[in-house]
Formats: sequence, C-alpha cells, structure tokens
Amino acid sequence: MIKQIPAISVKNFSCYYDTQKILEEVSIDIPQNKIIAIIGPSGCGKSTFLKSLNRMTELEGEVRVEGRIEFFGQNIYERRINLNRLRRQISIIYPRPNLFPMSIYDNVAYGVKLIGWRPKAELDEIIELALKSADLWEEVKNKLNKSALELSCGQQQRLCIARALAVKPQVLLMDELCAGLDPIASRKIEELIECLSSELTIIFVSHNLQQVYRLSDFTASFKYNENHIGKLQEFASTKKVLANAFNSRNRDYAMRF
Repeated sequence: MIKQIPAISVKNFSCYYDTQKILEEVSIDIPQNKIIAIIGPSGCGKSTFLKSLNRMTELEGEVRVEGRIEFFGQNIYERRINLNRLRRQISIIYPRPNLFPMSIYDNVAYGVKLIGWRPKAELDEIIELALKSADLWEEVKNKLNKSALELSCGQQQRLCIARALAVKPQVLLMDELCAGLDPIASRKIEELIECLSSELTIIFVSHNLQQVYRLSDFTASFKYNENHIGKLQEFASTKKVLANAFNSRNRDYAMRF
C-alpha cells in the first residue's frame, strides 16, 4: 500500500513577530481529507500557527520564520512561491465574517474573477455550486443581487465559506470556529464542515472541547512555556488528546480553555 503524502508537513517551524518569538519548533504532519482541531490556552500561538499555514501572518507585520512548512511537498516559504495561488489553495475563514460591501453574487465571484475571465454562464454555475456546497443556495438564490451585509451573521459566515470554495481550495483553515454564532447557526457550520471533509482538509481553532470532540479526527494541542512561547504539546487522534487533557495530571490545563 502506497503511503499518502501529508497535505501539510510542518518541520521544526518557529515564528517571530519582529524580535518576539511566538512559536518554537513545531513539527506536525497533517493528513489529507481529515478534520484537524487546534486547541490550547489563550496566547499559546494557535491562530499564529493557523495563519502561518498560508502565510497570512505576513499581512500583520514583520515576520521571520525558521524551519519549513510544505504543502504537498513544496516549501511554502520559498521566495518563488506564488502567494495568491497559495492562499487560494489554502483558504482561511476568520472568526468574524469579512465580506465585501457588494452583492451576494459578487462576493462569491470575487476570487474567481481574480484568477481570470469566465463566461457569464460558467460563472453563474460556479457561484451556484459554491453556495450549494456552503448550504446557502436555497436561502439566497432569489436575492443574489442584494447586499451580502443584509444576511444574518451565520449566513454571512457561510457566504465566506462559499467564497473560499468557489476557487476550489484543497485546505480550509477556520480561526475560532463559530465564534459569536448562536447554537443553530453554529450547528449549521458544523454540519457543513462534516460534509466538506470528504473533499478537503479542514483545520480549525476552537476553545469548545465538545465541538472538537464532535467534529475532528485529529487534534493538535498547544501550550506555552515559561517565556510564553507557543509549543506543540501533542498531536494524535482527538479521543486520545482529549482523554489526556482531562486526566488528573492535566485537568487544570484543560479548564483554562
């Protein structure tokens, strides 16, 4: 049996903002088409790690890295890497919807148009498929020309997912999954993730351990040391990681989420 190459392979990765070290020597192989959760106390570098996977950290200030992050074998921190293409292949969804002040249709079409011109009929088909994949089509199909900002918060977040799906990513990153959403909207997002996992590798940050248990196949548990530098504590099946988090030795740690 041929061993499957990881979707993302992180090797001795350290990250600095200016001179401040945020992450230290993280190594992890993220399998294809699985759901991976990232957990840990506040300030341990979870979001920085997530955004390092498609170099979005570089939009937040002066960043220096050590080690490697490989996307299907290619080091994403090579100078010749095409960042626009990388960020289409590894899309990120933020804790709060970051929609453009334009129509529902134009929000989903935005990334597709950046890649190149498409005939209107083909673009319409891409938009419909993306909205269906995000479980939003039936709710918005009769108001595609309405402002996206008129949608509810849960719908806006699914629209952000549709916009990401329209450019056919291979990995979907989600920071602070379902933050600020009511239980019904949160459940819709969770159901959507479960449906998408057969086609995509999904990596999400969450403080909700019940949600992590329900959704993820594997979990990466981060911690910080005495200098508040983030380190990977454990990466294993979710059941194993959460069992360890709740044993007597780590109960205090788990309660800090």
